[in-house]
Amino acid sequence: MKNRIFGRLDIVQGRLYTMVFWVFGYGSLVWNPGFEYDEKVIGFIKDYRRVFDLACIDHRGTPEHPARTCALEQKEGAICWGAAYCVRGGPEKEKLAMQYLERRECEYDQKTLVNFYKEGGDSIHPALTGIIVFTSTPDKESNKYYLGPAPLEDMASQIATAHGPCGNNRDYLFLLEKAMYDIGHDDDMVIELANEVRKVLGIVGTGISKEKKLVGPIPRHLHPTQVPIPARPLHPMPEPIVMDSL
Repeated sequence: MKNRIFGRLDIVQGRLYTMVFWVFGYGSLVWNPGFEYDEKVIGFIKDYRRVFDLACIDHRGTPEHPARTCALEQKEGAICWGAAYCVRGGPEKEKLAMQYLERRECEYDQKTLVNFYKEGGDSIHPALTGIIVFTSTPDKESNKYYLGPAPLEDMASQIATAHGPCGNNRDYLFLLEKAMYDIGHDDDMVIELANEVRKVLGIVGTGISKEKKLVGPIPRHLHPTQVPIPARPLHPMPEPIVMDSL
């Protein structure tokens, strides 16, 4: 299935596209899109991995104490699971959705076009081409929001203590961990970082263990704590989110 494109024109990576679009979310968009959409599809993109290298100074952090939020890092052979959203229904609806996303994702300085592979579909031929994903230039000189990599302990300490208008940085991470669990595609890096944050906070016996993953999806009618051993217990749900970065 190719994505249908119509509506007003936009330029992404120097190419002309119309404003009916599919956008791929790999962070808070997975659980909190925040805009009106017509279709949501679970799937993945190739040759990118999720990292926590981007500063957030207006949602989950401040200029004095920035949060760490998701970005994408190019890595050959990697895959990144998430959710793709389609917006169609007329130029005005499409324009409003894109304006919302551009405000929300203001720390991301690029829109990149990628291929999207649908869950349960063909892993060789993409279900969608030219899908938009918000990305960040990995260069501290040209991108003031790029923090770069850091030791796991340092990232965990920063995430455990950062706070902004939308809440705690740690809740962003914990909600991402749960969102990936809920769609059946845990991210080991997210789990490892979340468990390190819990260590910093002194939280014991909660979260998802990388060593205790179940084989196959969890029935959706069961809460994770109801799944037979070996279970993947979850932390308590944080407060609702108003707006966030990818």
